[in-house]
Amino acid sequence: MKILVSALEPSSNLHLKALYPHLGDVEICGIFDESLGTPLYSPKEFSVMGIKDVIGKIFSAKEAMAELVFLARDVQKVLLIDAPAFNLPLAKKLKQRYPDLEISYYILPKVWAWKKKRAVKVDKYCDKLLSIFPFEKQFYPRCTYVGNPLIDEIKTFKTELSKNGKIAFLAGSRKSEVRSLMPIYHELQAQHKEEAILVIPPHFDAEEIQDLYGDISKYTVIKNTHKALLQADFAYVCSGTATLECSLIGTPMVLVFVANKLEYWIGRKFVKLKHVGLANIIYDFENKEEMHIELLQDEVNVKRMYEVYENIDKKEFLKRSIELRKELGKSRLKDVAEIILK
Repeated sequence: MKILVSALEPSSNLHLKALYPHLGDVEICGIFDESLGTPLYSPKEFSVMGIKDVIGKIFSAKEAMAELVFLARDVQKVLLIDAPAFNLPLAKKLKQRYPDLEISYYILPKVWAWKKKRAVKVDKYCDKLLSIFPFEKQFYPRCTYVGNPLIDEIKTFKTELSKNGKIAFLAGSRKSEVRSLMPIYHELQAQHKEEAILVIPPHFDAEEIQDLYGDISKYTVIKNTHKALLQADFAYVCSGTATLECSLIGTPMVLVFVANKLEYWIGRKFVKLKHVGLANIIYDFENKEEMHIELLQDEVNVKRMYEVYENIDKKEFLKRSIELRKELGKSRLKDVAEIILK
């Protein structure tokens, strides 16, 4: 069987890599990480964050979409993962060209955050809707909750607090995130007596690391997020999937997020969520208290971040972490693969 895959984001490819072994003897084509084969395009070519970045990628994205539609003439199924700005128009074009071609959407568009009308398009152009959050059923009545992939991808969870004398610094997976946070992280690292672990995403090459991170000689560099978080007693984590990974593993943390002021203003105007972190959002839908503190924009400074580190209730965080694992249920990547291939 041949499957057309569209996985543009670094997080999308982490989930794809975990799912891939369960797909069995299948051939994939399209957009995905090179470690899984020979893609038509590498996800690096679509790494964007912010309005300026998006505008610069529009024309290349349209070209890639046309090539994917042409490529789909030889496949039996389609798998879309996250990235709705690209994958929803692609789903529409595929369905118009090949009405009988089955399209599965895994990691559904976050319509609970913004652009709720996307749910209608997903329902119209996609056949199988695979949800990773229990509350998404109210937005996608036809979806199937398949458990959260992180439960399967994380091999070890903390059952007690670690005391290794290590602090983890996660600056994100996008270049703009890293550029915004690393100057603050460098200053913050100097305040800590503990060993500093710097988590660098594996998709950055040596040249990019030197350009983005600056002098990292005072850090222990680890490219495996889960390994780093298991070692760390505390973590400073850029907003994104890593905040949920940290929450599930059980490493006390604070979420930090800095964006262009105009983009942040626009985002807050359209996104009506109370919180940014995924663990906090899950609890918001259950009317529970936040799991971890979130520092946004001007709050992301050395003094405030260190205050959170000093005052956090680590035992309470671990307790909530164990509860969260139960909330999301058992991992079911094998079931995800079966649904896609059935």
